[in-house]
Amino acid sequence: MRLHPRLPYLHATSQGVEKTFSERTIVRMSENIYGRERIVLATFGSFGDVHPYVALALEMKRRGLRPVIVTGEVNREKIESLGIEFHPMRPAVPAMDTPEGAEVIDKVVDLKHGAEYLFKEMLAPSVRDSYEDLRAAARGAHLLITHPIVLAGPALAQKKGIPWFSSVLAPASLWSAYDPFVPPTMPWLEPVLRFGGPTLARAFKRLIEAATQSWVKPVYAFRKELRLPAGGHPLFDGQYSPELNLALFSKVLYRPQADWPANTAVTGFPFYDRKDNSGIQPEIPSFLDSGPAPIVFTLGSSAVHIAGDFFRESIKAAAALNRRAILLVGADQNRPAGPLPDGVAAFNYAPYGELLPRAAAVVHHGGVGTTGQALRAGVPTLIMPFNHDQPDNAARVERLGVSRTIPRRKYEAGRVAAELKELLGNPAYAERAMSVGREVRAEDGAAAAVDLIVEKLRWTSFKVASGRRLSAVA
Repeated sequence: MRLHPRLPYLHATSQGVEKTFSERTIVRMSENIYGRERIVLATFGSFGDVHPYVALALEMKRRGLRPVIVTGEVNREKIESLGIEFHPMRPAVPAMDTPEGAEVIDKVVDLKHGAEYLFKEMLAPSVRDSYEDLRAAARGAHLLITHPIVLAGPALAQKKGIPWFSSVLAPASLWSAYDPFVPPTMPWLEPVLRFGGPTLARAFKRLIEAATQSWVKPVYAFRKELRLPAGGHPLFDGQYSPELNLALFSKVLYRPQADWPANTAVTGFPFYDRKDNSGIQPEIPSFLDSGPAPIVFTLGSSAVHIAGDFFRESIKAAAALNRRAILLVGADQNRPAGPLPDGVAAFNYAPYGELLPRAAAVVHHGGVGTTGQALRAGVPTLIMPFNHDQPDNAARVERLGVSRTIPRRKYEAGRVAAELKELLGNPAYAERAMSVGREVRAEDGAAAAVDLIVEKLRWTSFKVASGRRLSAVA
């Protein structure tokens, strides 16, 4: 009998009689999950944090599974319009295109104190609320999948015995002593860590873990209330599932490392890029068809609301290069004052998958969602990182030879024009970007991730069913 290569078949002996499951029996038991397994995906953040899980949910729906997305209330309309079950999860945050939302964004991306504000002031104090909301959404769930900063997720899975897989969206969430990340407040330290080798990188990680323990004290206190062990640091080892950790990015960005959690699998980017169910504005393809490929300037879905002089300086840089430009401004209130020059168009939003492949270059903030879309498009990029994973993403694509980086404080027209002139004038950037784009397009992150999820669910279903059979035999 040919055995399935990924399922360990049991040859159980009870009272001296060997009982062997047939291949047909095991396949039948493993395939009966379809149509009844309820999978809860919990996430928090901007479109870059929500869209990958929308992509996973849509792939699950195509396979007959029942996905549920648990995230901020502001995403309800988007998710329910796709026929995906939605449940809200606190902390509640204002819509990003409001003054209150912009104030929160400004605090979160602050280079010196943004990470501390995010965890110490927003997420950790709300862990009980998050837990209650997630518990309500996960009733009857067969699986929980968590985003790195859903701090209540591991505790809920461990307390309620819900099968749990973790996920990460960016390389910065998977520390490695062999490929250290770029510290946002100390980018100069990254080459030092590389030169110092794994010993220095591990020491630096221990230092960061110690420095951030106070940020997550409420998480430890809540776990104690639940009579759970303290567990690992919630921002480091404590975020990873012992069963499966999905690295939802491309291997071109970060190759697997020997010191990753042993259960980590790199899937490729799961892409989704719609703001709502409407298609691309017809004015966008009309503009694209009317002249040479433009430079696209975008700050994603959150940083765009604290853009400052970004769009004004971008317009000047495009003019200095005699290049056309598209500005993705997020909302009407972010549009530059006054009429736009000839050859420059501004839109609130555009699906990256339809726009970026037609760009000459893309200037963006380095969010991992935008980074992945630009890599897939196969065009050179200029990145102005704000905080968090963005400096690390910028450094990684620069090492790939497809991008350049400009500090936020130095984003002024002359410097931007000089960087873009090099990107657009040196054919090596375009050639390398096209090559990397082919690699990324060859991946199917959503399908690969759901393959792994289904495989693990089949094995879980098989273990339960086989355990019952063995008990009956005994």
